[in-house]
Amino acid sequence: MIYYLFEFLESNYDLPGAGVFHYISFRSALAIITSLLVSLVFGGRIIELIRRNQIGEEVRKLGLKGEEKKSGTPTMGGLIILSAIMIPTLLFAKLDNIYIQIMLVSTVWLGVIGFLDDYIKVFRKDKEGLAGKFKILGQVGLGLIVGLVMVFHSDIVIKEKSVPTEIQGVYDFSEKAQKSSKTTIPFLKNNEFNYHDLTSWLGDGMKKYSWLIFVMIVVFIITAVSNGANMTDGLDGLATGVSAIIGSTLVLFCYVSGNIIAADYLNIMYIPDSGELVVYMSAFVGACVGFMWYNSFPAQVFMGDTGSLSLGGIIAVVAILIRKELMIPILCGVFLLENLSVIIQVGYFKYTRKKFGVGKRVFKMAPLHHHFQKLGIHESKIVTRFWIAGIMLAILTIVTLKLR
Repeated sequence: MIYYLFEFLESNYDLPGAGVFHYISFRSALAIITSLLVSLVFGGRIIELIRRNQIGEEVRKLGLKGEEKKSGTPTMGGLIILSAIMIPTLLFAKLDNIYIQIMLVSTVWLGVIGFLDDYIKVFRKDKEGLAGKFKILGQVGLGLIVGLVMVFHSDIVIKEKSVPTEIQGVYDFSEKAQKSSKTTIPFLKNNEFNYHDLTSWLGDGMKKYSWLIFVMIVVFIITAVSNGANMTDGLDGLATGVSAIIGSTLVLFCYVSGNIIAADYLNIMYIPDSGELVVYMSAFVGACVGFMWYNSFPAQVFMGDTGSLSLGGIIAVVAILIRKELMIPILCGVFLLENLSVIIQVGYFKYTRKKFGVGKRVFKMAPLHHHFQKLGIHESKIVTRFWIAGIMLAILTIVTLKLR
């Protein structure tokens, strides 16, 4: 909104300095500062409001050290994160940009799903919260919206490299942006993969149906990453810190994907107008960092599913929009391990119970962070080590820009 105000002032009154709002870097800086301020200034008030209304976490007894101290801690703190993302985005982003519109819809959509889950847990005293099938249904619904918009919306296009010119190292992008089903594969020299190839073996006539597979992949990725963040949210500051690290990496990827000079230099696909996502993701990072002021050990508030489902879903949607979804297993490696630990634990337990009559476990407890708690490692040390792992994975993901 402020962007449009200064654009109006510049065009109609030639206001000195108003043109600075055309720069994504300037608006991103404002977004991250504003999100930090919203988190820090209003976060305490929201926590107090939650506490007055006795919206506290009812911790399940898992036999973990210190769990009894967490009982009654205010939850639904994800409202702080979502507010700190939405407010700067509405103020500083171009709201007519299709990528920003998708992210606003995704944020609200996932926030509503998480809020319903927390509401049922807190006010209806149902520890299970929103039924799993309804959570999945909501995530699938968002996946369908994102996938279909990417396939059919005329503004979601890319510019591909043309044949290299005689000047060594200089490439030209095609003059006209075009619809494409291509994405990026890490570590490969010609690192573009076309979803058409998934159906081309059935005949050339089947290529036009490859969008169906693409949409299904989008649904799977959003559901998996959203639930992965939800699984990771089990220790003070864990999901928030990891999300901030992932978000910072996506800020860089959004910038280079939406900047024709950077895309040319790095020899990656150029996605017109996607640079506006830098503003949104800057707000995302600021919101996560600001929330950590209250969520770090010992936590004054928990984000609840209102926050965790949203964080994972947002990360997935942004990665898909900038055609970096195949890098998610690396970038979101912590979320992936948390998900896998639960799948392995449950699967192995059911298998051994069926075969031997007694269920056995691979881990002392799942998700993975609870396994380390059972080993006697302090919560804050586990969180710090997971952050370090997240940073290493983020660096590895960034390296894929040049390491092919």
